[in-house]
Amino acid sequence: MLKDSLIYVAGHRGTAGSAILEGLLKQGFNNIITKTHAELDLTNQKAVEEFFAKEKPEFVFLAAAKLAHLGQFEPASVLYENLMIQNNILNASFKNGVKKLLFFGSAWMYPKNATNPIKEDTLLSDKLDSVATPYALAKITGVKLCEAYNDEFKTEFLSLALANLYGQTKDFNFKTAKVLPAMLRKFHLAKLLSQNDEKGVLEDILLRDSLKLSTMSEAKEYLAKFGVSEKSVEIWGSGKVRREFIHSEDLADAAVYIMQNINFKQIKSENSHLNVGSGEVLSIKELAFLIRDIVGFEGEVVFNT
Repeated sequence: MLKDSLIYVAGHRGTAGSAILEGLLKQGFNNIITKTHAELDLTNQKAVEEFFAKEKPEFVFLAAAKLAHLGQFEPASVLYENLMIQNNILNASFKNGVKKLLFFGSAWMYPKNATNPIKEDTLLSDKLDSVATPYALAKITGVKLCEAYNDEFKTEFLSLALANLYGQTKDFNFKTAKVLPAMLRKFHLAKLLSQNDEKGVLEDILLRDSLKLSTMSEAKEYLAKFGVSEKSVEIWGSGKVRREFIHSEDLADAAVYIMQNINFKQIKSENSHLNVGSGEVLSIKELAFLIRDIVGFEGEVVFNT
């Protein structure tokens, strides 16, 4: 991948995609294509094929995805839209001779009870975490589709299994945010509720959810749907699951390195995805109490099992 190679970053407004775009620019890559959802609907097969046929990108970072809290609130939409995005981009990349593609999977692809450190061969060895099944299934399919294209058509479609991502983001919406920013916001709002800070609570909901509420009672009723109150914060699951986290800038460095230095033939063809993380793990329970202490919320942490 040369500095003037034509590179397409799909999902450049997300936490991963924006970090990759910034990382590429910092390293001097100067021929990068991005498209907003309004400009290119990645679930539209015809539109995606026309885009690839016209632009002919040489390298593709496939970081676009519908998160929607892993499918907890919109399971059908998360599964369907992610499958469509992946299928459309992978097939268009194959048809138009993309030299190399990097697909971003997720640690949620692994079984719920996988033992850390999780190895790539753990994929499909046991049951998934029910909290994230729609999202995980789509990502697993993406990994396997990359492998299938490589095996049948000798493409260079590599996949990464990302640790839980955090970093610079504007998305703190409970339905779409990643684990860490969503948890940060929960404890922040719970603290504001405990302080009876009506102005702060209403402004936060307006800013993060684009929802204009008028009273504290309305806000409490709304936030209760997400397990947030002045007395407690509810976290989905038992809290025992241990997760690894990675900052978006570290991910970007790893992604660009892999794109430049690793080929499919260097990796085994089955479960060929590569884990990318920090190497350190902590339980969701440990993370929740850590954030609670940092934010200064004095209420309970409740785990919804």
